[in-house]
Amino acid sequence: MKRTLLKTGDGSYTLHISEWDEQYHSKHGAIAEALHVFIKEGLYYWLSENSKTEISIMEIGFGTGLNAFLTFLESEKNKLKVNYTGVEAYPLILEEIKTLNYTSLLKASEEIFLQLHTSPWEEKTIISENFNLTKQQKFFSEITAENTFDLIYFDAFGIRVQPELWTEEIFQKMHNALIPNGALVTYAANGNARRAMQAVGFKVERLAGPPGKKEMLRGTK
Repeated sequence: MKRTLLKTGDGSYTLHISEWDEQYHSKHGAIAEALHVFIKEGLYYWLSENSKTEISIMEIGFGTGLNAFLTFLESEKNKLKVNYTGVEAYPLILEEIKTLNYTSLLKASEEIFLQLHTSPWEEKTIISENFNLTKQQKFFSEITAENTFDLIYFDAFGIRVQPELWTEEIFQKMHNALIPNGALVTYAANGNARRAMQAVGFKVERLAGPPGKKEMLRGTK
């Protein structure tokens, strides 16, 4: 699929898939969306509920690496040990990654951002004292983890273009992968997705959404 660069509302870039008329992030702001959904309502929510200094996170849709990079920055700031697993069926190529402007806007390390993408798949890579990364190239339906993760960033493409990723079958796998009291956060607020999450046992909250979106969802096991 052809991907083209798109500037979003906060000045950060995302990639647009013309075949689907879909992009990797909100057109209202790629960084703003990631910070609100995954850092504020995901990571910071977990920190408010737990006294642990180590967390295991799985990201559904590693994509541009933005969520992983923001989480790395938070791990350094908070001296939090993060074990990060990114699942992606169709990795981007390095030339696409280099067109993104996240590091300049965040005033953060380009070297680390690129390392997230050049690190080998299916191997644990130590990015820093506080952050390690394991990337897995597979379909979300192939996830078999059980009672492993504290937090899931569910950042799959939208239900309009990939409804098969927002089913009870997929959310059952997410529920299985979380430890008790673990949480899943997603930018989505679609009623079908919410009902699928509830059907497999999630306690689901509707939360205020990121810029340009009224609501998002958080599910707790």
